[in-house]
Amino acid sequence: MFRGDAVPDRRPRLRCAGLALLLTVPLLSGCASVIPAAAGPRPAPATNPAPTPTPTPAPTTAAPRPYQPRPSVPPGAAAKPIPATPNPPLAAPPVPATATSAAESGVVAGPEYNALGVAPEQATAALIAFRLSCPSVQRRTDASGLTQPGEWAEACSAASGWADRDAGNFFSRYFGTVQVGAGTAFVTGYYEPEIAASRTRRPGYDVPIYRRPADLVDVDLGLFSKDLQGKKIRGRVDGSNFIPYYDRLAIERGALAGRGLEIAWAADAAEFFFLQVQGSGRLRLPDGGVMRIGYDSQNGRDYVGIGKLLLDRGALQPGQASMQGILDYLRADPVRGAAVMNENPSWVFFRELTGPGPLGALGVPVTGRASVAADPKYVPLGAPVFLSLDRAEPNGLWVAQDTGGAIKGANRFDSFWGAGDKARAIAGGMAARGSALILLPRAAVARLTAAAR
Repeated sequence: MFRGDAVPDRRPRLRCAGLALLLTVPLLSGCASVIPAAAGPRPAPATNPAPTPTPTPAPTTAAPRPYQPRPSVPPGAAAKPIPATPNPPLAAPPVPATATSAAESGVVAGPEYNALGVAPEQATAALIAFRLSCPSVQRRTDASGLTQPGEWAEACSAASGWADRDAGNFFSRYFGTVQVGAGTAFVTGYYEPEIAASRTRRPGYDVPIYRRPADLVDVDLGLFSKDLQGKKIRGRVDGSNFIPYYDRLAIERGALAGRGLEIAWAADAAEFFFLQVQGSGRLRLPDGGVMRIGYDSQNGRDYVGIGKLLLDRGALQPGQASMQGILDYLRADPVRGAAVMNENPSWVFFRELTGPGPLGALGVPVTGRASVAADPKYVPLGAPVFLSLDRAEPNGLWVAQDTGGAIKGANRFDSFWGAGDKARAIAGGMAARGSALILLPRAAVARLTAAAR
């Protein structure tokens, strides 16, 4: 999923990106990697809670579409955190300033699986998710540098026939644990939202949901220079020039109108904004049916977290900057709400999903309370992850099956909570800190720890 703007390259992916990122750092969620990486917080006058965005050239001079609040989601509230005492990170050497991957950051061996205290139901959910990921895991090149081809084969072969009820013994037998770098973890949350929408434009449904435009071009800069390997940009061709793609304000002004790109029309602009943050979701249609949509690229513009902007300006107070609090702010004043949303130049494109979903960066469905998004440069996708945090809900065993544009660096995770009101309440205010361990095949742990001696 793209957990959001934060979304993957999402191939078919979810979010991506974590909702609490709206308060602290810019997102891609959603979810696949946003191109380019998110920029830092945008400076803003502290005395102006209703800023006017800088105009962006667009194919039309029409004013941005006014935001008409038509809520289809109950107001709800962020779930009250359940406090917990996290395990301290393991002692580790300083991380080199030049490190850009887990292997370069260094690892230290962690405790045996049986010492982690994983609940049986968590182990079962993680085994099911791991088994589903195995075909993709064994085909991928591990960008983290922690595992080598073939090291997953034994565990994946065993997982195919291992009894779910005996999952704890599976992880104990085939996996060891390592801590990457300092081990200090930060975890946010995402979920699969459901909003009101229509396949065709009709009264009350006038917020366009676009598929990927044909003129949106991905460029791998590494093809042009070895110094730029791993860097990508998105944009469009204008004559003989390659320029940035239309930003949110330009799209709101009609940059893509009349091109037949609409796959559906949402009822509420603010709810659709947050669906873009998640990177995938469900559209509840007027006839009662459901249309599932997933990430189909992003406009290449840096994501700006509006929760952080509102906190910096004093428009929201600490504790109000959950997804639910931001929605309340946007709906209270439609003009102000539209202006604030347009300060985030990122726009996410979608496609209809007809199979199981939502899909993560591995191309397999992600599972509520079992899947996390991680940075593949620091966590091998498909690897189990153990979290010990100052909030009890996300503590325990997960499997890294997704990525997100704002989920960058060591021990940074975005937990997926599924769909429904409970998932929305937990994900909407999730922000937890503590420590993290990665479970790797025993052959990989032995090789890494021997090299560190």
